[in-house]
Amino acid sequence: MTPTVPFDRDGKFHGHLRLPYSRDDSAWGHVMIPICVVRNGDGPTALVTGGNHGDEYEGPIAVTEFAHSVNPADVSGRVILIPGLNAPALAAGRRTSPIDGGNMNRSFPGDPRGTVTQKIAAWVVNTLLPMADIVLDFHSGGRTLDFLPFAASHVLPDRAQDAACAAAARAFGAPWTVRMLEIDDSGMFDGAAERAGKVFVTTELGGAGMARPKTVAIARRGLRNVLIHGDILAGEIAAAETRSLDMPDDACFTFAETAGMMEPLVPLGAEVAEGQELALVWPIEATGRDPAPLRAGRAGLLTARHVPGLIQPGDCAAVVAVPV
Repeated sequence: MTPTVPFDRDGKFHGHLRLPYSRDDSAWGHVMIPICVVRNGDGPTALVTGGNHGDEYEGPIAVTEFAHSVNPADVSGRVILIPGLNAPALAAGRRTSPIDGGNMNRSFPGDPRGTVTQKIAAWVVNTLLPMADIVLDFHSGGRTLDFLPFAASHVLPDRAQDAACAAAARAFGAPWTVRMLEIDDSGMFDGAAERAGKVFVTTELGGAGMARPKTVAIARRGLRNVLIHGDILAGEIAAAETRSLDMPDDACFTFAETAGMMEPLVPLGAEVAEGQELALVWPIEATGRDPAPLRAGRAGLLTARHVPGLIQPGDCAAVVAVPV
């Protein structure tokens, strides 16, 4: 990977991360990943990424806008901005890369000699993470999930790091702030950054394969808030009401066991009881059969739900989080 921007010079620099990729229509071709570096003297470094999954748009929009508008004089330290971490996936509007099928957020710590997706992940871990003090990685639900807009931190064994991540997530100022006990972070950017000792904040800001005015506004405000909280950007944190949610265990998740047409019964954000029917899965191959119910594993708020009208066995149908 060859960056076309400097990381150690003051100013604002737009360019690319250039990754060699020999393909059928370009023998000496490259994958070009847009990047912006803003530096103003000594100070902490923030790494801000969107497009880890290519069908999630709030992050890429907010990061691109910030790179366009930020005045280097307002920065103390350095901000590294990558609006489309999995650039091939973002260009295709897909969760995974059309080049190698790679899911970026299941590819860390990567492999410098692996696939295109693995090489990008490895360069982030080996080159960018060591520079960073705080990492903000934007996500939303993509084409298959829709979320209440929230910022999140994970429950971490190091109490100081845990508290720092939680404080940064609260500073983001999303309508909801979530503390998540990660069941399995294998291959995820989250785990790679947290194991490297970084302050890490992530989000889920809507979804359904589109961006909404409200969720883009939340992303823009949250990006600036996190940088102000980290003493990197000048200004005052934009006050916003945020309510706390907890996802303590796998009872929060409801998965489909049958295929069919999903009929939602409960709107996103509604209070639900343990065992309540959240949706019905109707068969498509015959009439005269009862639908399969999808039930809440615990009481709480319906925080995310499956979006497409068809659902397959193993698909996440719903997530219920617990108000704190």
